[in-house]
Amino acid sequence: MRAPLLFHVYVAATTLLIPFAAWAQTRKMRRQGVSVLRAHEKLGHASQPRTGGGKLVWFHAASVGESLSVLALITRMGEMLPRAQFLITSGTPTSAKLVADRLPPRTVHQFAPLDARGPVSRFLQHWRPAAAVFVESELWPQMLRMTRNTGASMALVNARLSAKSRAAWTNKPALAAYIFDVFDLILTQNDDMAQAMVNMHAPADRVARGINLKSMSAPLPTDPAVLAPARTAIKGRPVWVAASTHKGEEAIVLEAHRALLRDYPELLLILVPRHPERSAEIAGLINSGGFSCAVRSKGDHPKAGEAVYLADTLGELGNWYALSDVVFLGGSLLPIGGHNPFEVVQSGAAVISGPHVTNFAETFSDMEKSGVARIAEDGPALAQAVQMMLQDGAHRATALQAARDYVQDKADQLSGIASRLIRMLKLEDDIR
Repeated sequence: MRAPLLFHVYVAATTLLIPFAAWAQTRKMRRQGVSVLRAHEKLGHASQPRTGGGKLVWFHAASVGESLSVLALITRMGEMLPRAQFLITSGTPTSAKLVADRLPPRTVHQFAPLDARGPVSRFLQHWRPAAAVFVESELWPQMLRMTRNTGASMALVNARLSAKSRAAWTNKPALAAYIFDVFDLILTQNDDMAQAMVNMHAPADRVARGINLKSMSAPLPTDPAVLAPARTAIKGRPVWVAASTHKGEEAIVLEAHRALLRDYPELLLILVPRHPERSAEIAGLINSGGFSCAVRSKGDHPKAGEAVYLADTLGELGNWYALSDVVFLGGSLLPIGGHNPFEVVQSGAAVISGPHVTNFAETFSDMEKSGVARIAEDGPALAQAVQMMLQDGAHRATALQAARDYVQDKADQLSGIASRLIRMLKLEDDIR
């Protein structure tokens, strides 16, 4: 397919701007604590060797959510392709840190090269991917076309574009067709997005509905060195978790906890704010409400009589999920959009959420139908939902079994997606 004029204009512009973009990007990453060696990955200079004799499958995601969403898929493909190597690229230091702690076997992380000829060429010459999988809306024109020109098979998974992006691509039909033509397979999150991709001039015979990979992310890590002393400190107390709470939600959660303490005076609330830097503010709110609390960042563990454990650290959420069957997921009592409920279900707990879950609407709808999730409209409803889990053993057992069944069903779906990608990306000869 012939490149349209707009693509040539874009290439010319990036050629002129790359010196300034390279300087700005590396400077920004250095300020964020990234080493010089790793910051230069943005310029296509690899910081690790390409090892192993098998084919290399490259996954590219934008930031934290997109990167974490494909780790389970990489793990499953790795089980099916024992000789393959995997590379995951992303753009932010935060995503690099979180991914590094959860890398599947035979997988390395690098920062994605800037979308200009020099950085992308150096990147591709070093890594030589046999296949490339792009995630959600990562549609960098030169990166895509140059990767395709190497002969690599390519897929777009979890495709999701905003209304603004859809309009922009629809209004540039020649460029859109030229870019989307690189993909052997485009898997969208739902039927509406599949139709939208076709409307944006993606080849209709290569577009299909997939699954929302964020609804089946890899299990959150746990640390025995954290869990063991926490279990000892709790000593059999009933526990519920309020995770990823935002400003304005902690007050509602604390009032629900106050109501629950009337019937369960030893009940412990593990409160995990979405942004740990708000710790002092939240601790003040807890204390002004008349609650005693322990603070994780100070090295504390909850003592008898302390009603709240403020878990104000990053990267430890999996430990707190492991301590309770009852988890309220924040970002949902206020119009924030909610957070990933599948991470909760994978830990073996049932999910309680507020009504504002637009970011994961389909996942929550599916979980509600399966009996895994319950929506609480406000604070009193939240207290009632937690109380039902605490006092009704049959209700709790049913919810937890539904969670186990849900996880197994999603694992089966993930295997199907992995098999489909292996087939479409022509990787079958690496199957055991």
